[in-house]
Parts: sequence; structure tokens; C-alpha cells
Amino acid sequence: MLRRFFSDPTSAGFRFWQNIVTIFIFASCIALALETVPEFETAYAKQFFWMEWISVAIFTVDYVANLMYSEKGWKYAFTTWGIIDLVSILPSYLMLLNLSALQGTKVLRLLRVARVLRVLKLARMGAGAADTAKTNPILANLKIYFIVFFSVLMISSTAMYFVEGELYSAEAMEAGQKALLAEKPGTDEKFVPSDPITGVQIPEDKRFYTSIPATMWWCVVTITSTGYGDMYPVTVGGRIIAAITMFLGLVLFGILLNVVGKTLMVILFAEKE
Repeated sequence: MLRRFFSDPTSAGFRFWQNIVTIFIFASCIALALETVPEFETAYAKQFFWMEWISVAIFTVDYVANLMYSEKGWKYAFTTWGIIDLVSILPSYLMLLNLSALQGTKVLRLLRVARVLRVLKLARMGAGAADTAKTNPILANLKIYFIVFFSVLMISSTAMYFVEGELYSAEAMEAGQKALLAEKPGTDEKFVPSDPITGVQIPEDKRFYTSIPATMWWCVVTITSTGYGDMYPVTVGGRIIAAITMFLGLVLFGILLNVVGKTLMVILFAEKE
């Protein structure tokens, strides 16, 4: 019974479980993004906590069930899906460990943002959509487009927030100011963050990526127009992420053209799928 529930795509129980997992992937990713907004983090800390650990519990059950009932057995852990399943829960469990290597603010921040990689679990939903392409290619392509778009949006926004936003986060600014005062006691000078590669300082009016939701605006503009809007990266790492995001935007544009083209052929010319 349980084997069918977790491993038989033709059973209603399997489809129900996959829908539950998908809902929590979206919900946990959105919660992760909102958690980076200081006002929301303070006001809804308890809700974010429970959303995270309910999601982790569901993803853990999914991972263990796949290990138990997969045709590959324990070797499933070394497959692409197995690695993605593990990555979706590992950062959260690592944050629970009281290890000296994990006590640094930057390491904890990295683990927090690494949780966004659970969005890659949606690739399995995309694979399922590809299987239905023969019966309903328009719907399948729409699902694939949305999955890719959401994944790019979350990963690119989170990466940019970590690479650039980390430099002028509240913790980084406080630590930088303390270091400046230690170097120049009694100074009125304010700490100004800089690109760790080039050493170029980042003035206050160029500090755009203060949260993941704020960074999402930059990501949407970059994906849809393959260029910058009112927000742009000023560090080498940020520009590398921006270049990759632009390239992925072209891929998404190709998928969208395919969907629109097939839809128009059906609507205007009554072409059969």
C-alpha cells in the first residue's frame, strides 16, 4: 500500500502526495523570501518557523520514502533526484547543529539562503508535465514554463541577495563599523562596504538588494528585458549572476514563444494537437 502511495504514478495516492509536496515547495520558498524582510521577520517569526519545519518534515518523509521504495533502493541517494531531495532538507538540519564551524554569521546566512535549492524539486513536476506533452502539449509547456520561471526567479534573486546584499546587511554594517572604530578610535567616519574582489566601495544609493522580494523586481526586469532597470549589480559576483540570469531569460522567452505559437495555431486555425 505504502509502496504504491510513494512510487506508483498511476495511483491517486501518489498524485495526492506529489501535490502536497509541490504546495509546500512553493509555500516554503515564498516564506523564505518574506523572511528576509526585517519587518516581516520580526512580526511573523513564529509562522516562518513552523512553515519551515513542517516543510522540512514533509520533504524528509518524501526523501526517506523514495529511499525505501525506489527501484534503485539505497542507490537512489546518489541519483540526481536523491541529491536534490537531500539538498532540500540538509541546510535546515545543519542549522540545528551546534558546530563551531557553523557559528559564523556568514555561514548561517549561507545555510539560510541555501534552502532555496529545494525549488529544484519542482523539476520532477516538470518531468511529469513532459510525459503528458503528447496528450496536451500546451498545458505541458505552460507548466514547464512556470516551473522554470519560478525556479530562476527564486534562485537568481536569492543568489544576488546573498552576494550583494550580504555586503550591506545589518550584521555586516555593524561588524564593519566596529572594525573601523577599532582601527580609528573616536572617529566619526561611517563604514562603507566594498566589493571583495575589486575593492570598489558601494555608496548608499547603490545598495539595492536588501531583501529577496526587493531583488525579485530586479530579476523579473532582467529576465523579461535582458537588461537592467532601476536596479543593477555593482560587484563582480553580482554581474556574473546577472549575466547568467539574462541568458536564462532568453531560454524562458523561447519556451514562451513556443507556448504562444501553439496556442494561436489551435485558436486561429483550429489545428489539432
